[in-house]
Amino acid sequence: MKKSARFSTLLCLPVLVSVMLSACARVPMTKEPAMREVDYGEVRVTEHRGRDDLLSAGLGQAGLAGAPLPFANPLDPTAEELRRRAIQTSWKGIADLGPLGGYGTVYGGVPDVPGREYQAFARIPSAQTPHRVLLQLPDHFDKQKRCLVVTASSGSRGIYGAIALAGAWGLPHGCAVAYTDKGAGAGYFDYADNSGVALDGRRANRGEAELEFQPTPAPAGTGIAIKHMHSGDNPEADWGRHVIQAAQFGLAMLDRAFPDEAPFTAQNTKIIATGVSNGGAAVLQAAGLDQDHFFAGVVALEPNVHVFERGRAMYDYATEAAIWLPCALGSERFAATPFARGPGGVLPSAWPLRCASLRAQGKLRGNTVAEQAEQAYQYLHTRGWTDEALNTAASTTTFDLWRVIAAGYASSYLRRGANDMPCGFHYAAIGVGGLPGVADPVTRAAWWADGAGIPPGNGIGLLGGMSVSSDPTLIGSECLRALWTGDDHQSQALHASIAATAAKLPRGDLPLWVVHGAGDGLLPTAFSSEPYVAWLREEGRAPIYWKVPYAQHFDAFLALPGFGEHHVPLLPFGYVALDRLWAYLYEGATWPTDVPTPAAQPRGAGMLERRMLGLP
Repeated sequence: MKKSARFSTLLCLPVLVSVMLSACARVPMTKEPAMREVDYGEVRVTEHRGRDDLLSAGLGQAGLAGAPLPFANPLDPTAEELRRRAIQTSWKGIADLGPLGGYGTVYGGVPDVPGREYQAFARIPSAQTPHRVLLQLPDHFDKQKRCLVVTASSGSRGIYGAIALAGAWGLPHGCAVAYTDKGAGAGYFDYADNSGVALDGRRANRGEAELEFQPTPAPAGTGIAIKHMHSGDNPEADWGRHVIQAAQFGLAMLDRAFPDEAPFTAQNTKIIATGVSNGGAAVLQAAGLDQDHFFAGVVALEPNVHVFERGRAMYDYATEAAIWLPCALGSERFAATPFARGPGGVLPSAWPLRCASLRAQGKLRGNTVAEQAEQAYQYLHTRGWTDEALNTAASTTTFDLWRVIAAGYASSYLRRGANDMPCGFHYAAIGVGGLPGVADPVTRAAWWADGAGIPPGNGIGLLGGMSVSSDPTLIGSECLRALWTGDDHQSQALHASIAATAAKLPRGDLPLWVVHGAGDGLLPTAFSSEPYVAWLREEGRAPIYWKVPYAQHFDAFLALPGFGEHHVPLLPFGYVALDRLWAYLYEGATWPTDVPTPAAQPRGAGMLERRMLGLP
């Protein structure tokens, strides 16, 4: 590759750069301003052309779906190698790139998109830890149709965690795409060698460079600190501000890239916000802060949205599921459900053991697993769980995601550090025999690229919160549940932090589209999107809502044998919603007010076909 094909320059900006919109001056002092200043320092600028690009780092769709490319020096990968791996990991974590999934043929695509990237650490006022922001600027940016797509990573992923949605749709349309990790990401800090992640993704020791996350000093044996869980900021409460700052950063970088066309503002550049899962919640939080026409439209996929005193907070139903679902899945009604049975249809040993534990506590009756499991199912059903959600929640339960999520989020809500997590949990590098040890240096060098932002994984384990018993995880799950159901100062603090994450009402004329899978077993529609949409409609808003049949939460899971044939992917419906928004903003189309829900069908054992999506 020629040197001119890829190079990076580091440009230093003043620490405080204001890109406030002129409309903010009209906001009364008694009202919290929706638009904030962007506070950032060094900006890293890189060019991506030739055998590199913005959308796939030169891998193309086949490369994205393939095995990770090895690093030339696994102990010290280059920034370019880490970026390539991070993009690949983010794609594979969100999209179904399997041979039967239809990506690139039935919907979507991975074209070559040359351009530039601008990356920095930005700060929310009063936050202890920055969030990473990134602008991808394609060479074919359409200056006649000024468009900026802004997004936030799904889950707790790193900066590229929404590239399969926002990048894959926005870059081919000639839009610049602004990203934020919303205070999460894989900037893991290892106390063993006092190292974290620098702006370019490489490991650096405390004091050697500005780090993505630099927690309070602690002994070397403290373990691993995770930004989302241990920053002390409750970042979820500021997800909307993170999105707005990312958009403002994008506008500022457009000014820099095209000084003759500056200024780029919300008045002359249409800002489209889109996100999936936690990223979907982030753009809905941002929409609630916008009363001055900052956003031109919002499309949220399967959002983890919380509405005050409506629906259920994720922490509530996650801690409930961690306790009850292992037993409920032993019911015969789930005999054919993927992940609810082991090889040969045998119950996983954890299912009857959990039933026995709940029976011993007097929470269940009956003398057989079948009777106890049916009672556990009925309990969840009365709590609002639908059969569609419970069916796919089997995968979440098998992978122990409920306990993992609850342990991490409890620490974030209570603003705890790595050595003070609730219920005795902590993160540590896993050594020989699965015991706590020192991180493998090769694995640690790739954390920023390979990590999903919430361990376990990549050589890091979630430890603690267990007992020496036949049902070892129950004690930790019950402790986490008690933080929700209790009334002591810890429970009150947790409830206050969750209340701070509630979405606010968006402005009345904002085009807003929510797309959610009817079979979402991680963020059930009954607890999230449906209460949000109902609230908006009661308040005179007119959101479009698609509850897509046979779609569930993890498109990436559709490549797993025995799972994909029961579902359809959700991403194509998000792309269609964004296409409709584009037609409204740029082609004179009327914004639809009543769009029929797609009549989707399960994919079956063969390849996905367009007709199976049932698009109206």
